[in-house]
Amino acid sequence: MSHVAPSHVLVSTVILSEMRPIGVAVLTVSDTASRGLAEDRSGPTIQEIIKAQGSKFVCSEFASVPDEISQIQMAVKKWTEQEDIDWIITTGGTGFGVRDITPEAIKPLLEREASGLVHLLLSASLKHTPLAAISRPIAGTLGKTLVVTLPGSVKAVKENMEALFCAGLVEHAIELTRGGTGKQVHDKLARDSGEKLRGHGLHHDHDHHHHHHHGPQPRSTLPYDPSGPGKSLGTDSPGVYKVLTSQTHSNSQPVPPGSVFRVNTGGPLPAGSDAVIMVEDTRLVSTYEDSDGDLEGEEKEIETLVQVPEKENIRFPGTDVRVGDLVLRKGDMIKSGGGEVGTLAFVGKKEVEVYRKPIVALLSTGNELADLQDPVSRSGNDWGGIYDTNRPSLHAALEGMGYQVVDLGIVPDDIESHVAAIKRGLESADILLTTGGTSMGPTDLLKPIIERHFNGTIHFGRVSMKPGKPTTFATIPYENTAKPAFALPGNPASALVTFYLFVVPALRLLGGWGKSQAQFPRVRVTEIVQLQSEMYLDPRTEFHRVVVSQGQNGLVATSTGGQRSSRVASLSGANGLAIVPPKTESSPMKLEVGSEAEVVIIGEIQRSY
Repeated sequence: MSHVAPSHVLVSTVILSEMRPIGVAVLTVSDTASRGLAEDRSGPTIQEIIKAQGSKFVCSEFASVPDEISQIQMAVKKWTEQEDIDWIITTGGTGFGVRDITPEAIKPLLEREASGLVHLLLSASLKHTPLAAISRPIAGTLGKTLVVTLPGSVKAVKENMEALFCAGLVEHAIELTRGGTGKQVHDKLARDSGEKLRGHGLHHDHDHHHHHHHGPQPRSTLPYDPSGPGKSLGTDSPGVYKVLTSQTHSNSQPVPPGSVFRVNTGGPLPAGSDAVIMVEDTRLVSTYEDSDGDLEGEEKEIETLVQVPEKENIRFPGTDVRVGDLVLRKGDMIKSGGGEVGTLAFVGKKEVEVYRKPIVALLSTGNELADLQDPVSRSGNDWGGIYDTNRPSLHAALEGMGYQVVDLGIVPDDIESHVAAIKRGLESADILLTTGGTSMGPTDLLKPIIERHFNGTIHFGRVSMKPGKPTTFATIPYENTAKPAFALPGNPASALVTFYLFVVPALRLLGGWGKSQAQFPRVRVTEIVQLQSEMYLDPRTEFHRVVVSQGQNGLVATSTGGQRSSRVASLSGANGLAIVPPKTESSPMKLEVGSEAEVVIIGEIQRSY
């Protein structure tokens, strides 16, 4: 059976050759800090850290901009055109919040991305908190300028800056970005470790930066007998050994006495080998010369400095998963995080049977509406109408969740147009989603048309909630099935709130989600969600739009302001719906600041400190 070696990391010291000081520009990305509404702490922290590095670095530029892609890009482009700026550091806007768009602003500008730096930043923060997993750093070069994005928290900034300055990493990267060779760094590494370095970066002949993956089939045909002939790879005593590779030695043959076999991370061991010695515990003795052809520069002899026990640094077949083990069960969700897809690839599964996501037919109703892309008035008079906001907002939300949308446009307030649009929706989609036309006005035609023209069933047409009272749910017979239809209120905020509370769970159920998973999670009262804005009670249960963030003592919910059902801006930036209980004779008039409440979480939660 084959064995594989685990990954390992070599940390080396790098030195920057003498040159002019490295020019640094710091950009704070924050809506509040850029407008003077909050103190910028992370930007000055970066400047202090830069200053503490001494004369090697000069922080000559600093600015603060709001979370707007155009302004972020304008500042970065301006600095990259300055000859004295070698390194641009941004802070803020790298999380999952609605306004966190720094990665989206920086990534299109980069000519070469630096995935290794991104990995370094995440690793540095993950050592301190698992919350670092929701950070989205970006790094790379634009021209001769290195660009790195850091989080907005002072703690994370300190962790990331410490990692970047470790072992002279940034200095070496900037020397290469400026057009240098890095020779001084490589020469020092060779002197310190006795190894000859080739190429740029921290990569040498022992293959520290290989990215190996398990093959699609187990390598079980290789013989393995620890007591067989030949020397083992790592359990022999320290000494000088000849280096064999896959170019010079077959894996199926035992390693001869006096030799070691260089194995890449994740690779199979040759027959008779029973341990792996890490490159950090070896010293280069000699390399092949020009006359050795393709082997020039490769290790010829190394000295092992330690003796390792049997099975050291080996992963045996079956330690990750064995034949017959359950890796995914029916009903498991394949999420965008990558874990499930990676698991399927790991076991060699190219295809699995899944539920198809439902296709959604979307339309708005009303003569008063004008399409933003084609603003033609349908009102029959000189009034130009109001822009349809429901279709674009719902379309964006649906596509963001991965659903295919059939846009049926704006339907005028007449029976013939309604019937034609609904027919198209039934023919092209799995579920019908409409907004408007559900109230009690003379032009609110949807419910009677569903019942009389399509023999549909109205399951409910009123809900005791605010906003969203006219929300309607129906099923419409089509061929051999019944297709669901949601008619949401025409007011924009009402349409979005009811979309999250009714439509999304229905879409998830149609897509194979379990009932317990279909609803959005709720933060329980015991988790102490503090309300920082007072909320007046209504006779109906109210879903108050809030921004939920992680405070120092728990989760904090802040109102988005005016809560009129027509005010779609109340959902701009909102990631939660605070459930405000209905007013009763014995209840207070309002929830005071600092009260506890249950919140439906509809978006990512950010840290506020």
